[in-house]
Amino acid sequence: MGIQKDRVRFNVGGRIFETTATTLANAGRNSVFGAMFDEDWNLQSDNTNEYFIDRNPDCFAVLLDLLRTQELCIPATMSEKLLYREALYYGLLDHVRSAKWGPFDGNRLWLSRTVAGQAPGDGTAIRAGPDGGCCVAHGSMVHVYDWMVEEHPPINLDYQRVNDVGWVDSESIVISVCERLGRGDGGMGLFSSSNGELRYKFQVSHENQVKSFTAGALSFGSDYKIFSSCKGRSNEYGVGVWDQMTGKQTDFFYEPPGWSLGDADKLQWLHGSNCLLVATLFPRKDNCYISLLDFREKKMVRSWSDIGAPITVDEKRVRDAIAMEDSNSICVVNEYEDLGFIDIRNSGGSVRWSSRSRLMKGKMPDEPCYPKLALHEGQLFSSMNDSISVFCGPEWVLTSRLRRSYGGSICDFSIGGDRLFALHSEENVFDIWETPPPPII
Repeated sequence: MGIQKDRVRFNVGGRIFETTATTLANAGRNSVFGAMFDEDWNLQSDNTNEYFIDRNPDCFAVLLDLLRTQELCIPATMSEKLLYREALYYGLLDHVRSAKWGPFDGNRLWLSRTVAGQAPGDGTAIRAGPDGGCCVAHGSMVHVYDWMVEEHPPINLDYQRVNDVGWVDSESIVISVCERLGRGDGGMGLFSSSNGELRYKFQVSHENQVKSFTAGALSFGSDYKIFSSCKGRSNEYGVGVWDQMTGKQTDFFYEPPGWSLGDADKLQWLHGSNCLLVATLFPRKDNCYISLLDFREKKMVRSWSDIGAPITVDEKRVRDAIAMEDSNSICVVNEYEDLGFIDIRNSGGSVRWSSRSRLMKGKMPDEPCYPKLALHEGQLFSSMNDSISVFCGPEWVLTSRLRRSYGGSICDFSIGGDRLFALHSEENVFDIWETPPPPII
């Protein structure tokens, strides 16, 4: 590549910039600059001495410097949101994110911002989006935020209580709600995350009739499947399966006698074993029910009940559960400070309560938020009161703790898009935790 041919001249909003094709190649093929060059990063046309771009020159200067140095230096006078919009135009969002935030590490997270809620109390759930945004459910409302933490038009479910919400992709979310007796308007719907438009409803059919149902916990599996616990008026209690591309029901697992699949609090798809974890937790039921369902064989391949043994010890009653396929175990947490582990290969096995995986000592608040669990990139997270604890290693030893007392206890948290979102119980305040980038050497 010749030196003269390598040089590129831009006129951005009336301001002249000169750089090289080598620098622009750092932007990648999916960028605006990638479209200007051939496969060898030579300009596709030699007749143009200058390329005019009608965009903000100050932001262009910052982004060009990012391509040169891999460092992001934003002037104090520049709006970050403006820079993000310009980065979106040039196809450089991933570069900005990589420079601003390092790879996710629970032991290095720092509080980047706090967002005040749009309605008081009653926080139901917070879910991280695949691109770093999130959605917050409370009551019959779902507030959606993009990765710049700008709120989109809220989704109003017309006084139907939201049970769960999940991201299909960066443009679509699924919401499960309660069926109102006699109205037949419950179930699930797929909504646009940008404008709140209802795209289609998921229906449950039984004996060629569409049934009213309450949709509960959600999970997303392989082959674009959506799973939801379903509680109907007759004969359709269990777990339903839908195709997220078409919204059509593809399967249904009816609950066996004595179980509570339709009231499940937690669903989790296990990609390695192609099974679905279904957990009905205390206090919805006096004893916790955890099972693994194989939809191909239409059978329950593993099940654990009454795992709070000994039953005379109330603090052993389980509030959340999460499968960890790499270690062949299911982690559970009770309402106080204990983490326990169940061997996923041993049906009916007891809980091994870990003395090394302790949460936080202290008095429970008057209105406690039940602890939640999450697993991300080999690290285990558990909320307790106003803190989130991080556990690492084969013995899941406590290694760090995230805490910010403002906003009350943490009622839910979620990890995605290199961020951890923590929803507090008071005023729906949520925190955003990010990992700072590694130092440039």
